[in-house]
Amino acid sequence: MQAVIALTVLIATVLGSISGIGGGVIIKPVMDAISGLSSSQISFLSGTTVLTMTIVSLLRSRGGDVRIDRRGTFLAVGAAFGGLAGKSVFSYLVAAFPDQGKVSLVQNIIMVILTLAVLFYMIYKTRIRQLDIQNRVFALAAGLFLGLMSSFLGIGGGPINIMILSFFFSMDTKTCALNSLYIIFFSQTVSLLSNIVMRDIPSFEPLLLVMMMICAVAGATAGRALSKKMDEHKVDVMFMGMLILITAISIYNCFKYAA
Repeated sequence: MQAVIALTVLIATVLGSISGIGGGVIIKPVMDAISGLSSSQISFLSGTTVLTMTIVSLLRSRGGDVRIDRRGTFLAVGAAFGGLAGKSVFSYLVAAFPDQGKVSLVQNIIMVILTLAVLFYMIYKTRIRQLDIQNRVFALAAGLFLGLMSSFLGIGGGPINIMILSFFFSMDTKTCALNSLYIIFFSQTVSLLSNIVMRDIPSFEPLLLVMMMICAVAGATAGRALSKKMDEHKVDVMFMGMLILITAISIYNCFKYAA
């Protein structure tokens, strides 16, 4: 099982670094399906792994042609507060439902809805008039929502980041990817610090986390190198393929936890 998780993390972080979705949106559903770990354990392992990938990706992006949008800071600050809110909602549900399978069911249902919404947007993207909102308060609110979803679902970021950044802020594909990673960094850092301060870290096998983090570093490094060689069309095609895969795994998990 650990070998499968390692391969999943490596592939997910390569793709996540290129597309800006973080990788957790693949890691979380796959671990739900095969690991047998609780929702708390999977969310913590996935979130920490994605944070590792994001740090490496952001460091390797310095000096490149793509830059953080000036609204990115407001989105990131909002995401930091959203990360706290998402963590609180998740902790409440875990306490309310001793059977964490129910929490995982809720997470996967939301994942299916969000992923299908983004897939629909990507299919009809060329027909949809994108906005270019400059309002900083709106950017904070959008970041708050993205951080909340990121932290609650335990996915680090997710396809919803790309849709929001593209539709509301008219960012191109590669700018979306970099700004999404910037948002993920803030939301996941705050979520991790909250876990540490509140002493709410679930028990887990340390070797598993170390292995996942090593794979995340390798995946982020490879992903940033590949990103430089890919045009926006190829990134979009890859992104849509990921959406279909994520939707399929999440639907499987819905049936699994419902049963």
